[in-house]
Amino acid sequence: QVQLVESGGGLVQPGGTLTLSCAASGFTFSRFSMNWVRQAPGKGLEWISTINKAGGGATYADPVKGRFTCSRDNAKNTLYLQMNSLKPEDTAVYYCAKFGDSPRGQGTQVTVSS
Repeated sequence: QVQLVESGGGLVQPGGTLTLSCAASGFTFSRFSMNWVRQAPGKGLEWISTINKAGGGATYADPVKGRFTCSRDNAKNTLYLQMNSLKPEDTAVYYCAKFGDSPRGQGTQVTVSS
């Protein structure tokens, strides 16, 4: 059974930094590209980033390009999202998901506010 557990969210001031983690289990993590998506209050899911199964070639949505970095550690079955220069508009619940799949976890709340 696929399990994805996101963590690392919290309250941060504008310009701050957070690193999210996603612990994967129930499938062979290293065989799948992975996504980060987010859902802001009152809005639908927004794709943020995709990373291939080897950990290279990450792509990013324009609103986060140059500020967020997606990485993975296949030995630890863990996906990461480093978020720098955070803005209030980054406030959302962040989810990880297998490429082509919908989010399955509870997500982790990121709030950017002074």
